[in-house]
Amino acid sequence: MNDSFTTALNTQKATTNWMDVIAHNMTNIYTPGFKEQQVNFKTFLGGAVDDDYDKKMDQGKSTPGTSKDNVFLEGRGFFLLKTPEGKSIYTRLGEFTFDSEGVYRAKNGNTVQGYILNDKGEIMQGTKPVTADLYQETALKGGSLDIPTTNIKLWIDPNNGKFLGKYDEYEIKNDGTIIGKADGGKRTVPLYKITTRNFHNSAALYEFKEGYYLETEESGKPVLGAGEIRSGLLELSNADFKGNISYFQMAKLQLEVSNKLISSNKQLLEEALRLVGS
Repeated sequence: MNDSFTTALNTQKATTNWMDVIAHNMTNIYTPGFKEQQVNFKTFLGGAVDDDYDKKMDQGKSTPGTSKDNVFLEGRGFFLLKTPEGKSIYTRLGEFTFDSEGVYRAKNGNTVQGYILNDKGEIMQGTKPVTADLYQETALKGGSLDIPTTNIKLWIDPNNGKFLGKYDEYEIKNDGTIIGKADGGKRTVPLYKITTRNFHNSAALYEFKEGYYLETEESGKPVLGAGEIRSGLLELSNADFKGNISYFQMAKLQLEVSNKLISSNKQLLEEALRLVGS
């Protein structure tokens, strides 16, 4: 069994790490797309040891974005992005804009993924349409459909080429449908549906960069997302300010107790050495 001095040292180290995580959460309380980090502890005879950190994947509140291109996902799920190499990345931060070529991109340059639509606004799975009812039913049940996605390019109708050139206007519907408008709004064409994905264990996604995730074996394979999309909004941090203040007070008390134990053990050791030497 480890002595009380080792126990106190282990607890002091774990508590210091805990306080660092709390400080990080509070620093990012207003950062769009930030997900609160939570610390779990394993208790050993040698003292508290901090376990792997978890992310609180609950939805944050909405806030006005910087552009109508920005989108907010209300409900569970993630937007799907693709790197230039074709790697899938998932995010809740819909800070997207159309670039100078009309391509819908995230702030980091990765392309936002969408489904190609037909004239009726139905998702095209190869040459066959997928009805909105089938898509919604599958999404609500947490299932998946093998539907290919593509980069979203506003200037060209990818389905039938009815309008070749730049659209005068566009609109993003609550179901994620992007509608191109031409001739002063007289011509409207459903172009894409913004792709969303979900995971049965989203907390196990690997966050390789703040707000951007990769699937893991523990998260499972992606399924269809079922949330609604709001244009012109962004998702704020989901960090709980009051909750983190409470955690900080608890951690501070725990650190004070650990420091006191270390100090007391040090005094006992010094006294023992003095008695041995006398």
